[in-house]
Amino acid sequence: MQTIFDVLKTVSVNHQEVESHQVVVTDEKGKPNGLLTDLLRDLIDNALLFVALRDVSSASGLIEQLKTHTPLPDDVLSEYGKILGERCYGLNFAPKKGQIELIVRR
Repeated sequence: MQTIFDVLKTVSVNHQEVESHQVVVTDEKGKPNGLLTDLLRDLIDNALLFVALRDVSSASGLIEQLKTHTPLPDDVLSEYGKILGERCYGLNFAPKKGQIELIVRR
């Protein structure tokens, strides 16, 4: 299965990269994981202002670019690396909510 990085690279909404308010990390039953969702949204909102996903081919490459182009501390970059490497076991599109649920096992 793909990682969350792979999903961010391949999934688009209206031919644009996914925006933070459009994603929620859930378990297989659809229960949201607030901690992982907040971390992913932080990554999308803050870090991806400095680096375009289209310019990197791997999660580690993204972290290296962020290390080079941002003042983010190593502990934040480490957490970003963890969420990007998290296995995504499926997607659930919830059009009424305007969200894409990224399914992880916990």
